[in-house]
Amino acid sequence: MPLVRKRTRSYDPAKIRAAVLAQFGQVREAVRTLTPQQLDAPSGLGDWAVRDLAVHLALALNAVVRGVELPEPFAREVALQDWPFATERYAEDIARDARSLSGTVSRETSGSPEPAVGAEELDLLFESIAGAAAALLPAAPDERLIATRTGAMTLADYMVTRCVELVVHTDDLNRATGLDVPLDRQALAACTRLLADALATKAPGAATEVRVPPYAVVQCIEGPRHTRGTPPNVVETDPLTWIRLATGRTDWSTALDEARVSASGERADLSAELPILG
Repeated sequence: MPLVRKRTRSYDPAKIRAAVLAQFGQVREAVRTLTPQQLDAPSGLGDWAVRDLAVHLALALNAVVRGVELPEPFAREVALQDWPFATERYAEDIARDARSLSGTVSRETSGSPEPAVGAEELDLLFESIAGAAAALLPAAPDERLIATRTGAMTLADYMVTRCVELVVHTDDLNRATGLDVPLDRQALAACTRLLADALATKAPGAATEVRVPPYAVVQCIEGPRHTRGTPPNVVETDPLTWIRLATGRTDWSTALDEARVSASGERADLSAELPILG
């Protein structure tokens, strides 16, 4: 079924920029504490080590810096609500970039004795990217188009996608290391809302109401339309569980069994529509 675009949700660009920078700073503070053993540990994402995940988190903001530095593309190609569906085709390229910068690829393919990057080198990487962002972003208008892997987007829209990347992978970092890196509230809200809107785009309809308090409520799934009173089909969960469901970090049946999702009604099973973001 083709994707159906609903009315685009609006985001406050100033708040989104602040959220991205705040979450990036939280990650940097956490990464500088990681021991060599923690950096070598599996991330839970394919064959990535934690150091590869840390580099990927740094590159989430570096992609914005690079986009602002490059000439503005001529055409807008990707709408914000379509971004979650456009990322999967680039997964291998993204993984290769992270593992190359972290030193994992060079060690495995060339037998180089040079060690992979440690916490100090990672902190320098984060510092360099944060400095470049601080120098470039204040003068960059929200409506400026930038080139991304998935196509051209406005800077304002692309910053919302950075909230998704940073929140999703901060959660990955926490689960892989046992850290408790805080999630910026505005970044968490933007991530939750974009993934909820993506569900409504992927499975259009109004038979089921999906609630992720306090950030999002969307209607989706074909069937009888609800007009008043309590909807006949309701799914409710917390933001972090929703993000893990939408990104495949947990599956529908597990979340139900662990009572992290409540689902009532014959059209309240979202398993066929998940995950949304690979």
